[in-house]
This record gives sequence, structure tokens and C-alpha cells, in this order.
Amino acid sequence: MRIGFDGRGINWYSGTGIGTYTENLLKNLLNIDKENYYQIYWDLDNSEIYKKENSQIVMAPKRHHRFFETSYIPYNLKYENINLYHIPQNGIGLNPNTLCKKIVTIHDLIPYIMPETVGRGYLLKFLKEMPIIMENSNAIITVSEYSKKDILRFFPIDENKVYVAPLAANDNYKPLDKEYCQKLIKEKYNIDKPYILYLGGFSERKNVHTLIRAFSKIYKSLDKEYNLVIVGSYRDESQYLIKLRDKLGMNDNIIFTGYVPYEDLPIFYNASETFVYPSLYEGFGLPPLEAMNCKVPVISSNITSIPEVVENAGILINPNSETELYDSLGTMLSNESLRNSYAELGYKQSQKFSWRNTAQKTLEVYKKVCEECPLDTLK
Repeated sequence: MRIGFDGRGINWYSGTGIGTYTENLLKNLLNIDKENYYQIYWDLDNSEIYKKENSQIVMAPKRHHRFFETSYIPYNLKYENINLYHIPQNGIGLNPNTLCKKIVTIHDLIPYIMPETVGRGYLLKFLKEMPIIMENSNAIITVSEYSKKDILRFFPIDENKVYVAPLAANDNYKPLDKEYCQKLIKEKYNIDKPYILYLGGFSERKNVHTLIRAFSKIYKSLDKEYNLVIVGSYRDESQYLIKLRDKLGMNDNIIFTGYVPYEDLPIFYNASETFVYPSLYEGFGLPPLEAMNCKVPVISSNITSIPEVVENAGILINPNSETELYDSLGTMLSNESLRNSYAELGYKQSQKFSWRNTAQKTLEVYKKVCEECPLDTLK
């Protein structure tokens, strides 16, 4: 096969779930597949690790993305006799007139399900383009069985056209010496108490306000003094949460770190007593998996895709219930043997997921689409 791959999202969405997915998928495809050729569409300069004997880098800068998506890339795919073209960033940028087979990764349908949590510009673009993307794709890859159900609920397409290839945690998320990590956190971030960790975005669907309220009610009854540490870049959405903390008089107990460098994230996980992720909707839910990879006990939501990731290896609660979250915090933090048990269960569960498996499942989709859909039916 001659495969076209839109790798521009690696740089365009660096630090986000889509950027992480695209980067790890492409790296692992090139590692496991030495037979097929990859034509990689790229932006910026850091492409060296993707240059292999069976790959080629083609520059398609963001500055002129409309020209590349509407004209140059479709022409280049045809000129290079590419069999299929994969767009990993929700299919955004797909030209329906592209003559080779077209595969897209749809991570979730949040703009359809919780439109109030999405920026207006992206919302309008997503709602306008997604029906066209769904109709014109030969196959759709998504990241969980739950996301597959959402896709089939909103779009009248053949379910056999939708494939699931779960995500994975990066290799740097692994068990580290807890005392050493706590020492580093104290020295660099001045956090010297045991803490509960939340790490992720601050969109309303992440439900961080419920965690703050539950912690504000339980912290005095815990067997020792804990902090709630909230890791994530300061944005407009975080300001409401900071004001809520201040209103509840929790300035000394709830710590917002702001931006944390990528290399410090595994240290934050490993130094924590438990990780809490009460999200209202996830297409996959990567942070709980990262925590489990670090042997940290997890409390998370019992809805959407999260139970597929955590299964019985953590405490799953109704995220709309402040009482359930309150009770689960008390249960987890009051019982060290329970925390150790969930840490071991979570680590074992996390080993079911790897980027190599994600790439292998994706490559199987490529092969199946090429076998089942001859090129001459697309012309």
C-alpha cells in the first residue's frame, strides 16, 4: 500500500489529545510497518524522526492550509498513486474530491453532545463539516466503543464502516519512587502535604467544580491534612474555578499550579495519594490511564467511555453526584491497603493499552479498506 498521512496535527495540536494521538500513531506505524510506503504531509521543521526508508515528508504549511487541502494535497495524492489518505484530526481538512480512499479518526462528538463547552468558531466548523466527512470517508476510526455508539447515533452510516482503536499512555508515565517524587514536588512547586490530584482541562464538562466542592466539605474530616492539587494551564475557564476556591475559603488547601512542563507530569502523578477525574463526557479519557500507568489509585466517572478504560481497577462514581464523590474520597483516603490494591489493579489494567496496539489496529483498518474497496470504485 501507498499511504498518505496528515501529520500536521503533531505540531498544530501539540500538547492536546489529538496531537499526542497523531504523534504516537505515526511513530508506531513507521516502527511496525516496513512493507508499505508513507507520504507524510507536514508543517514546521521537526520531521527528522519520521524520515524512514519507506516514508517521504511533504511540506504543507498552515499559513496556506486552504490551498493545500483543496488543491495541492488531492493533486499530490493522485500524482504519487497513493492508495489511501488518513486524516487523524477529526477529519478536518478532508477534501471530498480526493480520489484515493479516505480514512478519518473521529475522537468524539463533543460539539454535538455538549456544544456549550466548545468555542463558537470550532463548533460551527465541526457541525458544518462533520456530515460531509462522515459521508465521504471509506472508514472511520474512533477511540472507544462509546464514541462508536455516539457516531452511529448521530449519523446514518453502516456500523461496519466504524472501527475502534483505543489510545494509550506514553512511556514516560510509569511507576517512580514516591518519596523521591514528593521531594521534587516540594522543592520545585512548594507542595509539602500529601495531595489529591486532578490533571486536565477546565472545560465545564471536566466537572472540576464538583471536585472542589466535594473536597471543601471533606478535607477537615480526613485522617491528615491534604491538599487538592489542580494541574493545568491558566485559561479563562480556570478563573471561575479559582474564584470558587476563594469563595469557599480554600486558598491554603486547593492549589492551582498553572502550566506544568510535560516532563514533570509523571512526577505529579507518582507523588499523589489518589487521582480524581470526575468528567461528564470523554471520547476516551487519557488522564486516568496515565495515572494507572504510574500505579496511582483512580477515582473517576462511571459514564461515557471511562469505564472501558478503568473497568474494575478504580472507584467509579456518578460525576453528577457530589455526595458520591465525597464518599469515594473518604473511602480511598482513609484506607491505605485499599489504595495499594487499586494501584496494583490499575497498573495491571493499564498494561492492556499501548501505542503499538493502536498502530497495529490502525494498520489492519488500512489493509481491510484497501481489500474491500477497489480503487476503481472511487473514480
